[in-house]
Formats: sequence, C-alpha cells, structure tokens
Amino acid sequence: MAADLQSKYTKLAQEYSKLRAQNQVLKKAVVDEQANSNSLKEELKQREQGLRKAEQEMDSLSFRNQQLAKRVELLQEELVVSEAKGKKTKQNKGDSPSQTSLQTQSVFDEDLQKKIQENERLHIQFYEADELHRQQEAQLKDKLEQLEKDAEQHQTVVDNLTSKYMDTIEKLQSDKARLEIKTQTLEREAKDCRLRTEECQQQLRKYQTELSSQLKHNSSVIQEKVPFNDTKYDDYNSLNVPPHNRRHQLKARDAAGQAVSFVQDLVSALLNFHSYTEQRVHIYPLDSSIESISPLNQKFSQYLHENAAYVRPLEDGLLQLHQSITEDTVTVLETVGQLQDFSKSFSTYTSFLQKILPYQLKSLEEECEVPLCTASLNAKNRELQNDMKTFTAVFEKLQNYINLLALPSVRLDAMPQSSFSAVFTQLAACLHGLNDTTKELSKHYSQKVSLEQELPTVTQKLRTTNECLLSSLASLTNSTGKIATFFSNNLDFFASSAGYGPRAGAGNLNPLQAESMLSNKKKASAYVLALRRTRPESVPYTEALSNRRVLTSSTESREGLMQQVQQSQEKIARLEQEKEHWLLEAQLGRVRLEKENQRIGELEAQLSAALGGDSLSTSSQTGSLTPACTDPETDDKFGREVSQSTSVVGMLTTTPTSETVGDEESREHLIKTHYMARVAELTTQLQMSDSKAVHFHAECRALAKRLTIAEKARETLTDDVKHANQNITRLQDELSTTKRSYEDQLSMMSDHLCSMNETLSKQREEIDTLKLGNKGNSKKNKGR
Repeated sequence: MAADLQSKYTKLAQEYSKLRAQNQVLKKAVVDEQANSNSLKEELKQREQGLRKAEQEMDSLSFRNQQLAKRVELLQEELVVSEAKGKKTKQNKGDSPSQTSLQTQSVFDEDLQKKIQENERLHIQFYEADELHRQQEAQLKDKLEQLEKDAEQHQTVVDNLTSKYMDTIEKLQSDKARLEIKTQTLEREAKDCRLRTEECQQQLRKYQTELSSQLKHNSSVIQEKVPFNDTKYDDYNSLNVPPHNRRHQLKARDAAGQAVSFVQDLVSALLNFHSYTEQRVHIYPLDSSIESISPLNQKFSQYLHENAAYVRPLEDGLLQLHQSITEDTVTVLETVGQLQDFSKSFSTYTSFLQKILPYQLKSLEEECEVPLCTASLNAKNRELQNDMKTFTAVFEKLQNYINLLALPSVRLDAMPQSSFSAVFTQLAACLHGLNDTTKELSKHYSQKVSLEQELPTVTQKLRTTNECLLSSLASLTNSTGKIATFFSNNLDFFASSAGYGPRAGAGNLNPLQAESMLSNKKKASAYVLALRRTRPESVPYTEALSNRRVLTSSTESREGLMQQVQQSQEKIARLEQEKEHWLLEAQLGRVRLEKENQRIGELEAQLSAALGGDSLSTSSQTGSLTPACTDPETDDKFGREVSQSTSVVGMLTTTPTSETVGDEESREHLIKTHYMARVAELTTQLQMSDSKAVHFHAECRALAKRLTIAEKARETLTDDVKHANQNITRLQDELSTTKRSYEDQLSMMSDHLCSMNETLSKQREEIDTLKLGNKGNSKKNKGR
C-alpha cells in the first residue's frame, strides 16, 4: 500500500513539474505576444505617419498639377493671341515676318507638347501611387484587424489556460497535502502492521507447535483407540450427518414457495383452458342445445370434463414438496422423496394430454369441414393443430427431465451428480420453449377468433366462449413465462450441490439411508440442545466463606422458621376450610330462616282456620304443635344434626324428616353453584392463557418474517455496496482518462502556441518588407 502511494506521489510530482514547465512556456508566449502587439502598435503609428506624409505629398502634387494646368491654359491663351496677331501681321507685313512667327510657334508647340506629356505622366504616376496606397492601406487594415482578433483570441486562451492551470495547481497542491497525510498515516499503519505481523508470526509458530503436538497425540489416540474410520467407507459415511447450511434451506424453501404460487397460476390457467375448450366443443361447429354433436366431440368433451382429476394433483404434489422442506431437513435431490410423487402426477397429466391430442386434432378437422370455413380459417386450424402437437411434445420433454430429477431419491446410481447441472439447464430451456409454444398458440387462436367473428353464423355464446378461451391462454402464457424466468434466475442455485454431502466429501448421499441420517441429525440437535444449559453465576471465595458462616450459624433459625412456615400454612388451610364451611352455614341458615318463616305463616293460617272447630281437636292439635315450635331440646337436637351434616363438604347425614331432605337439596345446589363458578373461572383463565399463547405464536411468526426481510435487506445492501465499488472503480478510470486527455490538450496547446509564434514571426517579416517597399516608393516619388 505504501509503495502504491509512493508511486502515485511520484506520478503526481512528475505531472506537477510538467504543468509547471508548460506554465512557464505559456508565460513566455504571453510576454512575446504582448511585445508583438506593442511592436505592431508602433508599426501602425509609423504607417499612419507615412500615410500623413504621402497625403501631404499628394496635396503638394495636386497643387503643382493645378499650377501646371493654369500655366498650360495661359500658354494656350497666349498661343491663340499670338496666332491672331500673326494672322494680322501676315496681312499687314507680308511674308517676311511669317517665318519668325512660325519658329516661335514651333518652339511653343514643342514646349507645350513636353508639358502635356509630363502632365500625363504625372497624372498616371499619381493615379498608380494613389491606387497602390489604397490597396496597401486596405491590406494593412485587414491584417491589423486579423492580428487584433488573433491577439484577443490568444489572450482569452491564455487567460483560460492560466485559470485552469491555477485551478489544477491548487488541486494538485491539495492532493499533495492530502497524500502526504495519507502517506504518514499509512506509514504508521505499516509500522503497526509489521509489529502485528511479527506478533502473528510468533503466535503462528506457537500454534503450529501446539497443533503438531496435538496432531501427534490425536493420531496416536486414533490409532490406539478408534477401531475404524467411517469416512473411508461410503455406506458408513452416508449415515453421517452432513454440515448444516441454514441459508441453503431458507433459499430452498423460498424457491419452493414461489414455485407453488407459479404452479397454482398454471393449474388455474390449464383448468380454464380445458373447461372452456369443452364448452366450445358443445357450441361449435354444432350447438348441443339445438342438435346432437358428433360422437368424436362427445368423447372429447367427456375426456375434457375429467381434466381436474389430472391437473389438480400437480398443485397438491408441489405443495407437499414445499411442506417437506423445513429448516431442519437436508434438501438435495437424494433426500426429496416428494419429488417422485410430483413426477408421477406430472406424467399422468402428460398422458392425459397425449390421450386428448388426437381428439383435438379431429375436432379441428371437423371445424375445417364446415361449409362456411374459409381458406384462411382452414390455415389457422392447421397452425393450431401443429401448435397443439408441439405443446404436447414439450410437456413430454418436461416429463422426461422431471423423472430424471426424481430418480436420485429412489436409486443411488440412477444419475451421476455431474449430470445434474445439464439436466437443470435443459429443463430451463424446455420451460422457455413451453412459453414460446403458448405464445404461438395464443397468437394463432386470437387470429382464428378474429376470422370467426366475420362469419354470419357466429352466436353470442360462441363469442363469449372465445373471449374466455383467449383470456385463459393469456394467463397460461403469463404463468409459463413467469415459471421460465424464475427457473432461469435460480438455475445456479438448483444446479449447485450447495456443499451438502457426506463428511470428507467422499461419495453421494444414499437415498435408502437418508431417513436414518435425518433421524441421526435430529438426535444430534436434541443432544446439543440438552448440553446447552445456563451455568450458575460464580461467587467469590471470600463471599462464599462469609455466606457459609452465616448459613452454619442460622441452621437452627432456618429450621425453626421452616416449622413456623409449615404451621402457618396448616393454619391458613384450616382457616380457608372453616371459611368455606361458615359461608355454607350462613347460606343454609338463610334458607332455614326462609323455610321457618313460610312454615310459621302456614301454621298461623291453619290456626285461624281451625278456631271455629272442636276445642278438643284444637287443644290436641295445639298440644301436638306447640312442642315442635317451643321445645328447646328439639331445637338443639336439630341444630346438632345440621352441624353434623355440614361439618365436611360433600358428606351428608340423612334423617327421616322432610325438612332435612330440603336442606340437603339446597346445600347440594349451593355446592354445585360454587363449583360451577369455580369451573367457569378456571375456563376463563384457560381461555386467557390460550389467547396469550396464540398472541405469542403470532409475534414469533412476525419476528421470523422480519428476520427474513432483514436478511433480504442485508443481501440487497451487499449488492449495493458491490455496485458502489464498481462505480468507484469506473470513476477512477474516468479520472485517469480525463487526466490523460488534459495532458494531450496541454501538449496540443503548446504546439499551437509554437505555430502561432511562427506565424507571428512571418507576419513581422511581411510587415518589414512592406515597410521597406513603402520607403522605396516614397523616395522615388520624392525624387520625381
């Protein structure tokens, strides 16, 4: 790590030195451009001065030209006057003076001709000089504007580059400081790591010596005391409990649950497809409510009516397979016996499809024989026949692969473990083929329905049945697509053995010994749970001694207290019995009081009714009645009998009198109500405990669900961390590429500045040559 940081630091230092050198070059280029701009400004001033001088010369030449023109006009006027005078002199003087006038005239003509030629030549030179000056002035102005624009562009580029370089320099300085801090921290960590590695090496040597001694001891013990090694023999090794993989079991149960939901959708779609096909057979080409259908379609509808008996076992078999996968079991192909039941149910459904296939093909041929069947509809029926053939063939392939997967749970040597992945991949491809077949079937059937809608004999019942058939085919396509994608996504999990197998990795699990292995696993887990006992908290030695002294000194007091506790418990029990007894006595007393009041009322009524009768009879009656009412001895006896009968609950003494019978019934009724109330109280407590248990069970299930959700969230977070690390590496690569591109751009800019310097030097040379040309032209004009 330190070496990497050192290399990064050296690279950054090299880049910083390069940027610094390039910055110096750019500074020099800026200074050169400023000097060039200053020199160009001076040259512009000189050119303006030369232009002013040329304008002055032009003014002087135009003035001289005007003077010459005036002089030529004067000479012409003089010539005209002289000619007029000569004519007059000819007339006056004759031929003698004509000769002199001719000579003077010829002299004037020659002089005038020379002046005219010189004037023309001056006009031509002036015009050429003026045109050349204007052209040079326009060229110089254009060049000056172009140079000013280039200078502005160069200045903006230089400013941008200086700002960029300053920013990069600041970033590099901050990176340098940060890297220096990192290097210091990493050097410290490297020192710590070195110390730790030394310590770890020392510990490793110590552990190696200890392990070698333990290995020698254990090998000697094994050789002396172990009779045989069960991992050498496959039969014995298959009985060993393999290492438990809880994540694999949870993943297998989750996958089985998803497969159950998908297969439920597939079963419902197949049921709807077969039932709506049966309904269509009864409607088209002949309506069974109007006339009888063909015997072939009758047989076909009879077979289709039995589809639930073949389709439902698929869902039941897979549901049993899902229920057999728990957290405590070992889920591999050798131990999953319920997969054999599912393969049997799948093979029965495949045989059902093979049985109804010829009837379905003949039914489609009957539809083709209908008079209103068009050529396009006939073609669609042929395509549907081919689709149904491929549909049945795909299910046959699926049956073969599922039977292959179910064989390892029956026989050990049925299929080698290396072929599992190939079988699973072929099964995934076959599921995708089933999805493609259902798509084609749905597409062709929808096209057929659209063609049948155009027929004039189509009824509303047939239209609704066709719509239901199309919806069932759409659901079948969706369910097969979900199953195919689910199987493809989990193909690696299905094909991998997940580390399950006997110890020492020798051989495979024997399906015949899988049950005994699972029972051994349960026994081992029960034994481990039994070993997991909470250890009592330890007490310090001094505290234990003090506690022992206290205990030894307080043994007698403890025994006395125990006796007092027992006596108090006995008293409490006796008092509770007496309490219940006196409660019952109070209730019985209330009942007796009510009955005595009733009897007194009855006796008073009898007494008032018998006052008008015989006195003897009354006296005898009163004599017979008063002892029962007023004899205290009888009352004491009755009270003693009642107390004797109610002293123990449930033990009643019977007396021949009717009063005691009523008391016994009332007491039994009270006891019964008391125990019924107690039973009701106990039932309420039991219901409360049951409700609490249900509540705790629901909480446990919710916690388990939360645990699974947390594990899934952890897996998603690990995936996010992986993606973030990938993004970090990608951004680092982009940063390196941007650095390289910036370096290339800087090199290109430096090359561009060099080329611009060359162009500026060429422009200077051109300006110097133009200056020299202008100076030569001005000198020539002045000489002329």
